[in-house]
Amino acid sequence: MLVRTTHSINTHYIQKQMKKLIGIFSLGLLSIVQPVMAQTDAKAKAILDAATKKVNSLKSLKANFSLNLSSANGKTKQSKSGTFYMKGSKYRISISGQEIISDNKTVWTYIKESNEVQINNYNPNEQTISPTKLITNFYDKEYKYKYIGTKKSGTKNCDAIELTPITAGKQFSKVEILVDKATSTIAGGSITEKNGNHYTYTISNFAGNAPVDDKLFSFDPKAYKGVEVVDLR
Repeated sequence: MLVRTTHSINTHYIQKQMKKLIGIFSLGLLSIVQPVMAQTDAKAKAILDAATKKVNSLKSLKANFSLNLSSANGKTKQSKSGTFYMKGSKYRISISGQEIISDNKTVWTYIKESNEVQINNYNPNEQTISPTKLITNFYDKEYKYKYIGTKKSGTKNCDAIELTPITAGKQFSKVEILVDKATSTIAGGSITEKNGNHYTYTISNFAGNAPVDDKLFSFDPKAYKGVEVVDLR
């Protein structure tokens, strides 16, 4: 096991891009667990309240997800898929050769290709990808929402909710969330950034109260032979 306190430019770039994708996923999966306060649509509010109640009643959850990016100029297309686990305020996101793990005190980012793990202190004010941040009051008074009809996500019949930011300082210009009519869980949707980049996402195999071992929410370097540890705390 190697330890150092700086990291390569290449690793930093990869981590930045993956964190952005994971942030998009977290937004899509969990943005509705705390209803925004700027309600403008009674039907949308009822759907969001039902989904909120469903997620907040769970002790743990596991879901598979896929993300697809189309850049504003149409030249870049990316697809990623992975698995998400959450138990209380702890989470683990596995996506395309990376693991992002948090026990609510420490955040580990493991990059399989370089066999490197970066360690940071958990700071809820800085955790842009933190499900905990999204579950609390991250969206209070920041977004308007409205019901825009029914749509399909795979074979699922869904209610579609559109969120738009109240202020101009948000990264996203529009977020669409598809809520499965049968289960009141999120099935997918889309996100549009102000720069024109467009993401679509789907969520499958959503398992509430799934058996999730607490060991998933910590990183044991002994289990990764020769891992390089970048301690940024």
